Amino acid sequence: MKVVDEKNGLLQGFLHWREKHIKDKQFVLILSFLVGIFTALAAFLLKFLVEYIKEFLTENFDSTGVNWLYLVYPVVGIFLTGLFIRKVVRDDISHGVTKILYAISRKQSRIKRHNVWSSIFASAITIGCGGSVGAEAPIVLTGSAIGSNLGSIFRMDHKTLMLLVGCGAAGAVSGIFKAPIAGVVFTLEVLMIDLTMASLLPLLITSVTAASVSYLLTGTEAMFQFHLDYPFSLERIPYAIALGIFCGLVAWYFTRSMNWIENIFRRYSNPYVKFVIGGAMLSILIFLFPPLYGEGYDTISLLLNGTSSADWDTVMNNSLFYGNSHLLVLYLILIILFKVFASSATNGGGGCGGIFAPSLFLGCIAGFVFSYVCNESGLGGTYIPEKNFALMGMAGLMSGVMHAPLTGIFLIAELTGGYDLFLPLMIVSVCSYLTIIVFEPHSIYSMRLAKSGELITHHKDKAVLTMMSMESVIETDFQVVRPDMDLAEMVKAISKSARNLFPVVDVHNELLGVVVLNDIRNIIFRQELYHKYHVENFMVAPKARIITTDSMEEVMDKFDKTGSWNLPVVDEDDKYIGFVSKSRILSTYRQVMVDFSAE
Repeated sequence: MKVVDEKNGLLQGFLHWREKHIKDKQFVLILSFLVGIFTALAAFLLKFLVEYIKEFLTENFDSTGVNWLYLVYPVVGIFLTGLFIRKVVRDDISHGVTKILYAISRKQSRIKRHNVWSSIFASAITIGCGGSVGAEAPIVLTGSAIGSNLGSIFRMDHKTLMLLVGCGAAGAVSGIFKAPIAGVVFTLEVLMIDLTMASLLPLLITSVTAASVSYLLTGTEAMFQFHLDYPFSLERIPYAIALGIFCGLVAWYFTRSMNWIENIFRRYSNPYVKFVIGGAMLSILIFLFPPLYGEGYDTISLLLNGTSSADWDTVMNNSLFYGNSHLLVLYLILIILFKVFASSATNGGGGCGGIFAPSLFLGCIAGFVFSYVCNESGLGGTYIPEKNFALMGMAGLMSGVMHAPLTGIFLIAELTGGYDLFLPLMIVSVCSYLTIIVFEPHSIYSMRLAKSGELITHHKDKAVLTMMSMESVIETDFQVVRPDMDLAEMVKAISKSARNLFPVVDVHNELLGVVVLNDIRNIIFRQELYHKYHVENFMVAPKARIITTDSMEEVMDKFDKTGSWNLPVVDEDDKYIGFVSKSRILSTYRQVMVDFSAE
């Protein structure tokens, strides 16, 4: 206890000193710099653990034949991860970016402290042992948790916490990919942090700091080596548009399939049943298609740097397809179809990982298959460089799956140094995004929150409504009356209340109607009627009922449709809770808007 008191005393002393000597805006810049350092170190640790585990397990594999251990390692990985999460962490740490969006929308940007480390170790075990997911979403959650908890330690307000959460995400993307521009763009586009000069500068500081630390630790070369052999020409623009549409359709398939498979896993509450289903599915798929093992970055490097069929055929090493070069396209198409099953089985079975890497992996293969088929079939009569289109496909899939075309463009350009293909990257990304929004209005990250009305958006009115909680606007100081009470008892209730509305409930507290004071004002002073009239005679049905599970946007919609100033609130069983007034909502709205928009 003494040590804790001393620490609290030191912290309080520092906070008082900081308030006197360092302005808030300057202190936020200092914190954003620290977030950049910590997130880069966390990213380096995660990548090191993943690569070390993978090398340790697979360095002796025979590339010319099947390897039966592919049936074992992924199962062991998700089993150990599941045990770690249930026994050590004891909290759900999956869907990292979705959890960040939820924290911004509903938790006042506060992320639990264990997220600073738990996702690193859980995803390292999962991916190192072969789980077909990526390390990027876990490290983004880790970075955001670092920002959130660093801000909480120094007692920063809600607006600053949200900014530091965004800084953590930007630093994580920047650090793990060495892509500072993509880090900033990802935060603005996917996490939807409000863009002002006050928010942009900390994001830039964090991203540049994280990228610089990553350069110091791992060198300055791009994550994927790419050499441009065929500069982009105007006659290939139609093919780039077609590739964008193809990537959008693949992204739609990936998104819909992942949701469908995840819903199947949600039907089972027993984690061991989920493990058996997920483990069996994952191990069989990896055994048949070894490129599904882990993040798949080896396959990406192979397709980006290969120049001949002999190079590309090596993607079938370690598999039953080895030596059958005529089956290359079929093999890659099957990988496109089954990758979503492998990724969903990994997380559904108890593993931990994200869909950054699967998006890049699928996009690279989709772009390669598109160009390879065009060349082999002679469509259009012009040569389509496979490696160029594999690169462009990565941007297209990421743009489609994440609904983030700018992130796709800048991330792929920074990942590969492929700035000479900037124009076709833009074409493919935009076409992919325009294709998928026809079918899916929300990204794979945000659709769960959008369905429940808990998603922050760039639409500031909707964003403010999302940040308002139902509990903050419900008023409960209303005098409750029964339908069998006579007018005399009603008058007594009126004398005890400062309100002009009276909810009518039965013995089970279910709402039957309301009494409006103005409706009975002409009879409340006529004593001869006190025992002739009962509440059930003059109560009226409310114009609408607000349910406690309604979003604030739905609440405002009910007010607009009914023209009411007060509406009763009930739970899902129609039990009376209280009232919500439009004036209370508008007052709360104004306060949240001030906090949300303040520089």
